[in-house]
Amino acid sequence: MDVFTLLHRNIKWRFHNTFTIAMTILQPMLWLVLYSAVAGQSMQGVGIENYTAFILPGLIVLVSFGACSSSGIMNYLMKTDGSFYRILIAPVKRNSIVLGQILEAVLCTFLEVAIMFIVSLFFGVKIASGWIGLLLIVLIVFLTAFFMSGLTYAISLCLPNEVVYETVMNAVVLPIFFLSTALFPADTLSGGLEIAVKLNPFTHVINALRDLIVKGNIVTKDILLVFMLLALMCCISFLWAIRRLKKETSL
Repeated sequence: MDVFTLLHRNIKWRFHNTFTIAMTILQPMLWLVLYSAVAGQSMQGVGIENYTAFILPGLIVLVSFGACSSSGIMNYLMKTDGSFYRILIAPVKRNSIVLGQILEAVLCTFLEVAIMFIVSLFFGVKIASGWIGLLLIVLIVFLTAFFMSGLTYAISLCLPNEVVYETVMNAVVLPIFFLSTALFPADTLSGGLEIAVKLNPFTHVINALRDLIVKGNIVTKDILLVFMLLALMCCISFLWAIRRLKKETSL
């Protein structure tokens, strides 16, 4: 019950600060509409017929990063008005506090991803793997958002203010996004860049989403690998967030 109470409270905060939704989805929408239109013509020569569909999986991950990063800002605003500390002294379990904020970021991610999917329909994007693929996409998005929201929550508790937090998040998100297959196929890479892209866990997440959206392939082995990888990352970020919150209590 504590989790749902805190979740409801965080959702109310989000609706009172709707600019956080607009700001986090603006950049991915520009990539989806403008960049895909400009770069799509040059990508037809490498066998990519619908470049909007090709980059959509990477933009889904980028939307998740943005929505969850904005959730971390909530901690600083709550500290400013004192509500953060009121929650800490309330008879609420620490894991409930973390889970309530993580789930709010997950719901915000789903809202923004749904908006992107609706817009992408006007560019001829369809989920080639059907309803089963859609269910798998939902699960992958959920795990990705859960991991990122736990990570951003923990990072926000480590840093002193919003300026430092946003700088660090940009330093984390941008390399992850660009050193992946979000904007280009991996078979065009070589050398150290190829190694860096393959070591990026979100390369495999994006590839799995792309197989489901564009190719219609449901490769059980690859999907299970992505699920296990994300589940491990979720556990790590969730436990780190709880540990950071407990340290905040002891200060």
